[in-house]
Amino acid sequence: MERSTVTAMKNDLKKKPITSFRNLDVYQNTYKAMLIVMKEIIPKLPESEKYDLKDQLARSVKAIPRLIAEGYAKRHQKAGFQKYLDDAMAECNETIVSLEECRDLYPERVGVDLCNRLVDTYDKSGRQLFKLPTAWTKFKRRAP
Repeated sequence: MERSTVTAMKNDLKKKPITSFRNLDVYQNTYKAMLIVMKEIIPKLPESEKYDLKDQLARSVKAIPRLIAEGYAKRHQKAGFQKYLDDAMAECNETIVSLEECRDLYPERVGVDLCNRLVDTYDKSGRQLFKLPTAWTKFKRRAP
């Protein structure tokens, strides 16, 4: 491989500076997943689930990116930051259970593969949120 290609690849692997909660991969992933759930899962659930599964799933998927954004604002307060990340992890877990319920109760309506991909996304996001406080203490802010 040419030296310039190797250098370019190394530069691509460098993390971009985090100047906003929007720069966090976990925020981006949970926001995108929320849009999918709201547009492709919830509308397909039966009307009988309006006040139960639909409502619960909508609230949990919307809460996750919001909690990440709020936690980012408190990132310099260890306890405040941790509380929001813990709450976001709890919402990820709740979302996983709700998606598994959708998949197992209404497979013909919501699509098993889509639910499984979303469960994987929220599982990964929960693990990212668990590791974020440690990563944050090691992070050195770079100017944009």
